[in-house]
Amino acid sequence: MIVDPVTARYTDALFALATEQGAVAEVLADVERIGAEVADEQVSTWLFDARVAIEEKRSKVEVLASGFHSLTRNFIGLLFDKGREQVLGGLAEAYRERWLTSQGSVEGYVESARALDQGEIAELAVSIGAKIGRQVLLENRVNPDLVGGVRVFVAGRLIDYSVRGRLSGLRRKMMEASLPAAT
Repeated sequence: MIVDPVTARYTDALFALATEQGAVAEVLADVERIGAEVADEQVSTWLFDARVAIEEKRSKVEVLASGFHSLTRNFIGLLFDKGREQVLGGLAEAYRERWLTSQGSVEGYVESARALDQGEIAELAVSIGAKIGRQVLLENRVNPDLVGGVRVFVAGRLIDYSVRGRLSGLRRKMMEASLPAAT
């Protein structure tokens, strides 16, 4: 996920405060709930519509936030005070990414032609984690267009172990290889 600079800055500040107050897990739960709400197309369309009065938005979001940690509630109030309610759109993913980074972990996904079992996913995660120096949490996505093998997307990288990827790599190497001069 690509996080815009404003969301990243606000997320870093929220994470730092949550860490300082020992409330990282509580705030994570709160922002994941916000993320679930914002994922609803009707909610996000309404929340980010400039024609809806800011006070109407604020009052409805405060109802949602009533059960949240005080740090999260104050943060949401600050976003509305500063006219930065757009940050709510990417907050859940940005905060989770920040939390994973603090844990030395990274999320990604593996595409395969068939569903992989948990053992295969765990083996891939360990192998890739050793290469990038972080714990890798993988989700499996089935892509029937793959003939065989897997493609792993993690930490902004593509690691292509698919048949098509291997054949493309072999073709590229063959095309780049120098041929001996004819005698």
